[in-house]
Amino acid sequence: MSGRVDSERGNNDREAGATGALLAQARRLARCRWRGLVWLTGEAEACRREALGLWHQGQGQQGQWRAPLWVAAAPPEGVAASAWLPAAKARTRLGGEQDLVVIDAVSAGCGFDPEAVGALAGTLTASGLLVLMTPPDWGQRPDADYARLAEHPWRAEQLTARYLARLARLLAEDARVIRWTAGEAPRLPEALSWPAPHHPASPGDAACLTRDQAEAVARLTRLRRRRPLVLTADRGRGKTAALGIACARLLAEGTGAGSGAGETEILVTAPRPAAVAGLFERLAALCPEGQRHGHVFEAVGGRVRFLAPDELARLAEQGEVGGPGRLLLVDEAAAIPAPLLGRWLEAFPRLAFATTVHGYEGSGRGFALRFRERLERLTPDFRECHLAEPIRWAPGDPLEALTSRLLLLDAEPDMAESADEAAACRRLDRDALAGDEPRLRALFGLLVQAHYRTTPADLRRLLDGPGVAITTLEAGSVLQGVAVCGDEGGFAADLAERVARGERRPRGHLLAQSLAAHAGEREALTARLRRVLRIAVPAGRRRHGWGQRLLAAELERAHDEGIDLLGASFGAEPGLLAFWRAAGFRAVRLGLTRETATGEHALMVVRPTSVIGESLAERLQARFQRQLPGLLAFELAELEPAVALALLAEGPAAALDAADRRDIEDVAFGHREPALARPAIQALVRRCARDESPARDDERDEGHDEAPALLAAWAFQGRGASWLAPRLGVSGKKGVQAWLREAVARLHDRDGGLSPDQAGR
Repeated sequence: MSGRVDSERGNNDREAGATGALLAQARRLARCRWRGLVWLTGEAEACRREALGLWHQGQGQQGQWRAPLWVAAAPPEGVAASAWLPAAKARTRLGGEQDLVVIDAVSAGCGFDPEAVGALAGTLTASGLLVLMTPPDWGQRPDADYARLAEHPWRAEQLTARYLARLARLLAEDARVIRWTAGEAPRLPEALSWPAPHHPASPGDAACLTRDQAEAVARLTRLRRRRPLVLTADRGRGKTAALGIACARLLAEGTGAGSGAGETEILVTAPRPAAVAGLFERLAALCPEGQRHGHVFEAVGGRVRFLAPDELARLAEQGEVGGPGRLLLVDEAAAIPAPLLGRWLEAFPRLAFATTVHGYEGSGRGFALRFRERLERLTPDFRECHLAEPIRWAPGDPLEALTSRLLLLDAEPDMAESADEAAACRRLDRDALAGDEPRLRALFGLLVQAHYRTTPADLRRLLDGPGVAITTLEAGSVLQGVAVCGDEGGFAADLAERVARGERRPRGHLLAQSLAAHAGEREALTARLRRVLRIAVPAGRRRHGWGQRLLAAELERAHDEGIDLLGASFGAEPGLLAFWRAAGFRAVRLGLTRETATGEHALMVVRPTSVIGESLAERLQARFQRQLPGLLAFELAELEPAVALALLAEGPAAALDAADRRDIEDVAFGHREPALARPAIQALVRRCARDESPARDDERDEGHDEAPALLAAWAFQGRGASWLAPRLGVSGKKGVQAWLREAVARLHDRDGGLSPDQAGR
């Protein structure tokens, strides 16, 4: 009995020594205002015991953990439910603060969730520790979180684990990691160079924590007409809080937008409400007399209102928001398509775009490259402000560097130049890619730069997603483009029928399932489809044919491998439509509502690569074009006219008979109300649309003829005089009617005009 007691006492002493060493390390980190990563390996029960010892000792004896968080599938015994969080709900803690985060990737049902780790790492304050618990052979097999990656008919255990193996290798190599094997003493970093205690300089503003933040607030409160502010920052620099402080100041000063009742109204938008939680928190702290009701904060003399991008786009389109004196603040602008930002730029005379350059929320690099050109054209006097100094931790923080390296949050594309003629397409080996860190970083950086939705979880899909293949365009060793594809379909006939009826919903297969469920084509499930998940070329190499070369290579490979359809899904906007249409792809489905995060309707396009695929594509296209006029009149009445025109261009264009020509002539020369000749005008628009290439954003900004699109908006979408007049620069119904007659005459002339006998009448 005494031997057992001695053994237990020894274990307790050893555990106290291990956790004591980690608590001491946390205190050393606190002097530098840094944070650390603890990699705890071992069997599940042993890891939980060690982590719980650190959890309880830090809370009880030292009092270091005031806001700890345990992330796992279920809370362990001894951890309060309020301090536990499943990984899937990590976003709910964005904007909050923790001083200890334990991530369980070793217990049954637990795994490494890239997005949860990326989100929660940014909530750790100075002196905080992130404890990552993994099995001793981590990386040799998929973990429980791979269930989200296992698309039908794959099971999680059948997938590769290249992503986890890469994480294990990087952690083992990095001298900044605190390595802790369960049952042993933790090995503290020896190569860590401890700087002198960090004391931030006074910001000169009591509400701000850094000089960077104070400068940002000062600029936000001095916004001028047609001089938008572009605010950029890495994560943890207080960007969103700066927006909240500025809102409080503007409300207090009454210098925001007039709402018509003498009150200030500030509109705020972001990809999701959680992204601006910090804004409303700072606003509430600085305006204690105010009250928040849902997405609206009201104080004496004004209010701040959050609108999702799709709702803001709709209201701006209807003229219900925007106009003289109105103010809009856009947070996480990198996650919103540039065309949508451009529309707000026109609707709001005073606005600011804020975005994270590197971090969990996405990359602002793509925003800077895609949107800067438009800013320089439309508002050349725009201003920029960058927040560099971190707030929750000090410069040189080990955890920030480690998290960025593990999740490639700071990945950048290769900016080297090369000759066009030297470039060639090749299929990448994912085993080799996982072990080539510089190449992986350049490739993922290119994907992040080109796409506003790239997340940390996309890296795992890139390396381990079933059916995923990567094609690159390279000139020597320089990456000039990349296409990522995934295979879909191939379902058995009975399963396809059940899926089409809504009785089954297998994981994945977005294109195949959507075409079956919404377009009514069962064969989309039984056929073999390949979807282009991502396609990207460097910003400086776009519009040189690189993307088309990548698609040509994918089309050839799909044909050789027995694929029936190559397809894609993306937010419908004219520039992207032009790209896919130029490559021979056909529109086959359009979402009926705007996506909340993008403000665009999701469009699906396909190109056949087999005889079966040709028949399927023809049926899909015919069904879509048959539906399109009715959808434009009702469900898609607010679709962007340029998109509507581009879609109409792919449909049938019947010849105009003598009666149609006569109706058009009567309208053109003032004899008939245009609405009474609508069918003939619709036919004319469809005929002319086939010769009309979708305008890129820069072309529309530079005066591209928008008459065909606006005429389509009137003819197919029922856009009236109140909508058309301000866009045409005319006043009232008479001005719109005059324009309609002129536009009809011009299009008719382009289509061949009147026959000789008609012209003589």
